[in-house]
Amino acid sequence: MSATEIYQQFITGLQQTGPVEFIAVLAGIGSVWFSRKENILVYPVGLINTLFYIYLSIQGHLLGEASVNLYYSIMSIYGWILWSKKDKLRHELVLHINYSSRKEWIQQLLFFAAFYFAIFAALTWAQRAFAPEAIPWADAFASATAYTGMWLMAKKKVESWIWWIATNMASVPLYFIKGYVFTSVQFIILLVLAIAGLAEWRKRAGNMEQMNR
Repeated sequence: MSATEIYQQFITGLQQTGPVEFIAVLAGIGSVWFSRKENILVYPVGLINTLFYIYLSIQGHLLGEASVNLYYSIMSIYGWILWSKKDKLRHELVLHINYSSRKEWIQQLLFFAAFYFAIFAALTWAQRAFAPEAIPWADAFASATAYTGMWLMAKKKVESWIWWIATNMASVPLYFIKGYVFTSVQFIILLVLAIAGLAEWRKRAGNMEQMNR
């Protein structure tokens, strides 16, 4: 595909973007912005994004992404609860940004691998049975990294941003190929925000470690 054809597809895709996708994209960008700032609004705003994308993903036969957004919705509620918890005596937030230990890194990799192979197998079957539009390896990678990132985000782990970066990099071409051009643009913006989020959370985690010394 030439640069001219990519540009034309981009313009056509933007023209065909519906209101549901438009709102979902704005909510997605907003939720990442709030997560970067460690603001609890990441979860209510994020729920708007995930619920709308469940609908869009089912419409586009992006079964892996539909499962991811269902998981996002559940984990958003879980994260909302964790981020809201306060110490009963000091009335301060219990959860703070922190780094993963070596043991937690191993758990993350195993978590990712388990979901990747499970989703890949399921989508390979679905592709043959009723969803020829599915791209098993790409869908599985984007989904498994997102599952891992969301889980770690709820626990305020710095490494969550590494998984988000991987998710965004995989999702840009995936959604573009599927025809969701505006969503593809969203993931480019989210990739930039994820890189900035990683830098900011590293700084905050470092400040927290210094305070605890």
